[in-house]
Amino acid sequence: MSSAAVLKALFSSQTRVKLLSTFLLHPEREYFIRELTRLLNEQINSIRRELENLRRIGLVRARHRNRKKYYHVDTEFILYQDLRSLFAKVVQGESPLVASLRALPNVKLLLLAGSLCGTESKVDLLVVGDVRREVLQALLAQDPAFKNIKYSIFSEPDFLYRVSLRDRFVVEILNDPRHLLVVNLLQKEIEEAMGKK
Repeated sequence: MSSAAVLKALFSSQTRVKLLSTFLLHPEREYFIRELTRLLNEQINSIRRELENLRRIGLVRARHRNRKKYYHVDTEFILYQDLRSLFAKVVQGESPLVASLRALPNVKLLLLAGSLCGTESKVDLLVVGDVRREVLQALLAQDPAFKNIKYSIFSEPDFLYRVSLRDRFVVEILNDPRHLLVVNLLQKEIEEAMGKK
């Protein structure tokens, strides 16, 4: 099946999008059909049909256990990492945590990486601005899913200084196209700092 056909098959239904989000963001889990109908608030026939579509293209696999059929994502699927990254970005970019972070005064740059984008990275969250560590920790503590988030906070001058030195840590995070820049009020300053060297 061509990539175009796979993408068309993937995104043509709301139920399928919900299933994709569930499987891609929880690759370690297995689900049976009735569990998915409750979880996603969708009709059983719709879930069955979409699971079959995802199984046919190879993204989802099925196995029988205790007289139930369980479904799980195939992490070896050719587009798995790309899809996981895409869905992680969409879901995290619209999450209450990100909305709370955006609302903080003095945030100049907010970047989601690592586990928040389905990528390998030294940090999951990069914050630039006058943000106190205790405030960020309190926000992260509100949701158990973000308990183990790795983050870095930089003041604006320190961050721009690191950019001007082509600091590997900062440049790699900024340049990875899979990462999600949620807030960026420093684009001009970053370009200027990069031009210094």
